[in-house]
Amino acid sequence: MAIETEFTPLASAAGGALIGVSAVLLLYSSGRIAGVSGIIRRLIVPASDSKPELALAFIVGLIAAPFVWTAATGSAVVQSVSENLPLAAVAGLLVGFGAAFGGGCTSGHGVCGLSRLSKRSLVATIVFMSVAALTVFVSRHIIGGGA
Repeated sequence: MAIETEFTPLASAAGGALIGVSAVLLLYSSGRIAGVSGIIRRLIVPASDSKPELALAFIVGLIAAPFVWTAATGSAVVQSVSENLPLAAVAGLLVGFGAAFGGGCTSGHGVCGLSRLSKRSLVATIVFMSVAALTVFVSRHIIGGGA
């Protein structure tokens, strides 16, 4: 089973730059880090200083982005998601556990934490990237049966 991934360096670099600019704008305008798990937490369990309306605007923007892209370019966003619901449920629980245990998610640690030279974020990023690489290797070469 060969799995092929399209190589898109320009689109990936542009997307990374937009994520970086967005993270800087959020930090500058509100003093908040663009960690999605923290933003969702502020939306679900708002504290007195959490500004849930800003959290809601961020989440709405995440959901609206593919529709805006499709309207602007006429080209639909292509995303594949596993049809294996038990696998998706276990993966979601593991990601949720990892975000809670690690004190943040990939966007908070990997984008915002590393750019602030946080040692804690460096360790968290090394751990989640290592686990991600191991997961891909196991799913493609051991469970998937070859390539």
